[in-house]
Amino acid sequence: MTATAVRPDQDAPAPAPRGRGLRAVLLAVIAVALVALGGGLAVGLGIGHERTPSTDSVDAGFARDMSLHHRQGVEMANLALERSTDPEIRQIAFDISSTQTNQAGRMEGWLSLWGLPRSGGEHMAWMGGEHAGHDMASMPGSDGALMPGMATEAELADLRSLSGTAFDVEFLRLMIRHHQGGLEMAQYAAEHAAEPAVRTLARSIADTQTAEVTTMAGMLTARGGTPLPAP
Repeated sequence: MTATAVRPDQDAPAPAPRGRGLRAVLLAVIAVALVALGGGLAVGLGIGHERTPSTDSVDAGFARDMSLHHRQGVEMANLALERSTDPEIRQIAFDISSTQTNQAGRMEGWLSLWGLPRSGGEHMAWMGGEHAGHDMASMPGSDGALMPGMATEAELADLRSLSGTAFDVEFLRLMIRHHQGGLEMAQYAAEHAAEPAVRTLARSIADTQTAEVTTMAGMLTARGGTPLPAP
């Protein structure tokens, strides 16, 4: 996982093994960059100056959970930029990586300005009722749990082992499910968040990822793949 996405029109480098230590360093660098980016954008929008959401609010819960969800989306997209030689796969991976890096930076920046932690608490508890507690599996590097649509470490390891069309198909399968899993959170925040900027971003995420799911589903069919069960 790298901090800067590879342009989709560049030649794809040959796959190379990666150590856990290097991955950890790169993830840490990206996390710092996201917060810095988000803080600057948040200040520009005037967020955090008039009111401060509580840690259990829809605004804070959405920012925490969706930024974590996005981090894995960026990781998978950057992997596709490194491994795939298919121009269409590389283009949509670049779009996802760029968009979700920007959005995660905004959300983590909001949390920083509000003086709230970027992790902790029960995932999706801010949505209430049956939405709370989606702790499906452990994931090294996160706060210990996965939310709907997120890939397990075993699924990510399998993706890294593939190449060619097999890689492209599995990437599309995992990313379609990933987008589907985040949709309910985005729709809920678009309706219930208190901050106008949070509602606007949530609505944009819902609209963009719905469109990308349709695009990727067509790409998957064209490459002979079938989708994973929706989360």
